[in-house]
Amino acid sequence: MSGRRSTASPAPVPDADACLFLDVDGTLLDYALTPDDVGVDAELIDLLGATAQRTQGALALVSGRTINDLDRLFAPLRLPAAGVHGFERRDARGTLHRQTLASKHLQSARAELEQLVAAHAGLLLEDKQSALALHYRRAPQLEALVRHRLAQLQTSLLPDFELLAGDAVLEIKPGSHSKASAVEAFLREAPFAGRLPIFLGDDVTDRDGFEAVCRHGGLAIAVGDRVSAKWRLPDPTAVRSWLRSFVERQELPP
Repeated sequence: MSGRRSTASPAPVPDADACLFLDVDGTLLDYALTPDDVGVDAELIDLLGATAQRTQGALALVSGRTINDLDRLFAPLRLPAAGVHGFERRDARGTLHRQTLASKHLQSARAELEQLVAAHAGLLLEDKQSALALHYRRAPQLEALVRHRLAQLQTSLLPDFELLAGDAVLEIKPGSHSKASAVEAFLREAPFAGRLPIFLGDDVTDRDGFEAVCRHGGLAIAVGDRVSAKWRLPDPTAVRSWLRSFVERQELPP
């Protein structure tokens, strides 16, 4: 986490009918040593359920995780969601939108990263089938090696894939979609269309989502200090407090 001081203002709670786009790791949940180490408590699940009810279903998770992983974490909720940074998306009706991807393009990169992980203790390869994320949170001294190796691999996968840097992770992901494209798709559909869009995210991987809601006159809310936005919340605990205030301010749907 960066130690730089933020100049953003505390995030407001809107009165207008709003729709919410929520990043997960670092925003709703504190980071853990590995993606599988995070835990979702019943209080957060109840809070997200109440928030979805107040927005008449206009709440979506927008994450680098797969949708299957999001469903596992937040069960029994099955919220509208965008996974793998927008490459896959489930709309409010439950319809899954996902492009066909020639996964063979990733096979050689997968094999090389598996060898890299085997040779260096502390590295973790998260295989999302359509994307490969190499985590170095348990071995921060290997950051330069990880960046160099993934940059080499990504060059051979252009233009279909791009390299995305996050908090102690680098990811080779499909270049065709982003969190912005996911937000734009949701905003064309009920119940998101016509509402004030709000995106909460904590990392540079969320900048696309921030830009998308701002194009529609919405609010971009940075969580922590890793990424800049006009509005800010300090951490996931503050995000929960903000969501509670949001729920209390909204009128129940008829």
